[in-house]
Amino acid sequence: MSGPQQTGTSGADAALSPEDLAATGASIAAAQLPTGAIPWFPGGQIDPWDHVEAAMGLDVAGRHDAARAAYRWLRTVQNADGSWYRGYRGSTVDGGSTVDDYVTEANFTAYLAVGLLHHTLSTEDDSLLDELWPTLVSALDFVLGLQRPGGEIIWARSPDGRPADEALLTGCASMFHSLRCALALARLRNEAQPDWELAAALLGHAIAAHPERFSPRERYSMDWYYPVLGGALRGEAALARLEEGWSTFVVPGLGVRCVSDHPWVTGAETCELVLALCALGDHARAAALFTDIQHLRHADGGYWTGYVYRDDAFWPVERTTWTAGAVLLASAMLAGDPATTAVFGGADLPVGPDQTAAACEECSVPETMR
Repeated sequence: MSGPQQTGTSGADAALSPEDLAATGASIAAAQLPTGAIPWFPGGQIDPWDHVEAAMGLDVAGRHDAARAAYRWLRTVQNADGSWYRGYRGSTVDGGSTVDDYVTEANFTAYLAVGLLHHTLSTEDDSLLDELWPTLVSALDFVLGLQRPGGEIIWARSPDGRPADEALLTGCASMFHSLRCALALARLRNEAQPDWELAAALLGHAIAAHPERFSPRERYSMDWYYPVLGGALRGEAALARLEEGWSTFVVPGLGVRCVSDHPWVTGAETCELVLALCALGDHARAAALFTDIQHLRHADGGYWTGYVYRDDAFWPVERTTWTAGAVLLASAMLAGDPATTAVFGGADLPVGPDQTAAACEECSVPETMR
């Protein structure tokens, strides 16, 4: 298969039917706890990033009350420093949550901004935004506390509060997207957030121009496409990046490998690439990839996390809510849903001031940042 080329072909025909979309939304809702928390699967772990991904899927499926409950749960378990722990366990008996992993990840903490913008645009109602605005501001305070002068953001703090010693490209590309969504929310509230603007500009520049500032993880497909998905790369630079890794990660007829040297395709990675392709206008290849991963669909509307094609086996043997959420977002993007297109297409999301040239002595701001 050749690499991606920009086209104007519509992918709407590949989107889920209304009946299939509803069933996939129901598969997420079936796992949601009374608190609003969404575990990976019934009885599974809850992590803030995947929780938000699943909540966005609920909004795509029209389950707005369930999505609101999911976002409100985050407020109840937010730490005093604005972060969330990496993992929780929820009880269906008393509705409580216990901490399963005390690491606090910057990317997990920032992702609320993406979900909150998607919910606000999906419902055309800013009441939840008003309610959770202090939660988001506190979360981004934590995130920006981990940003280095070069723009990259350290990926986490350990349970004793010590910052890690590396920045990860996938997480930083996601945080660039989160910061842009946060700026869009601030714009809706007519609030200036100059610190967020500068942080986004510096981070986007680091992603686009300084790969040496991130720990190398080239085996992982997310490091390949996330700079495009997050919006730090657009235009020819984005197309060239996808072209470069296409044959390494895309398995014709099956989907996208999670890791380049493993015979394992995953639904979420494939659907995220669908979102990135749609953002570039390549709807034809996006539609083809989305069609390819329908072999992961279960009769109940859920999706297996991945498929080991060498062994002809689904693995892990679980249908994850965040995979279902990614499928619903990809379907919505293919169908031209305005809220999903605004959030993941990113054409009108703020980028931040063009101040990175002064802050970066090594180079000038590339055109892909503008």
